[in-house]
Amino acid sequence: MSRPMNDDEVNTELQKMVAFIKQEAMEKAREIQVKADEEFAIEKARLVKQEQQAIDAQYEKKLKGAEISQKIAQSTLTNKSRLKLLHRREEHLQDLFNTARESLLSLSKDEGRYVQFLEGVIIQGYLQVMEPSATIYSRKSDVDVAKQAAENAANQYKEISGRDVKFEVQGTLSDDLAGGIKLVSGSGRITLDNTLDERLRLLEDRMLPEIRKDLFGPNENRKFYT
Repeated sequence: MSRPMNDDEVNTELQKMVAFIKQEAMEKAREIQVKADEEFAIEKARLVKQEQQAIDAQYEKKLKGAEISQKIAQSTLTNKSRLKLLHRREEHLQDLFNTARESLLSLSKDEGRYVQFLEGVIIQGYLQVMEPSATIYSRKSDVDVAKQAAENAANQYKEISGRDVKFEVQGTLSDDLAGGIKLVSGSGRITLDNTLDERLRLLEDRMLPEIRKDLFGPNENRKFYT
């Protein structure tokens, strides 16, 4: 039969039990600490990655914004340069046309050449309208030479067509014009503008693409040519 434990033995057993509990508690605490450290490391890595992604996204956004701003600035500068170049080109073309107009003014001052020119455009007008009468409008200062040219043209018209034409010359065109005439058929249905200014304008319209090409080279933005 076993005997009851004395006080020393009881204390020894209690100390063993306390030591065991403390050991278990320390191991459990270490497990908790290890798990907490792991969870902390995982959460820290997640937060760091999240912040890195946010920073990268913000950087990409700012980088794209900077690239767009740079492209806009470059495009604006390019357009301004292109417009300035086009403006200079148009000024140069206008200078050429103004020079041409001055040459036309010199033509109207050379009576011999001017009468020949008027005869040519008047007979063209007679042949185009093919009517028995016509009214010729000229500058007031050109009435006399216009009458002379119209008479000569009427004679040539008779030789070509076998028809007579009656004409009237009125000096009602503006003196601001470089010269030339307007011819209206007797029926009033046909008007032919053969002023030097109008002929120059038509020539500018027809020749402008070719003049631009000769002066400035082919248009880089144009893909098709007729």
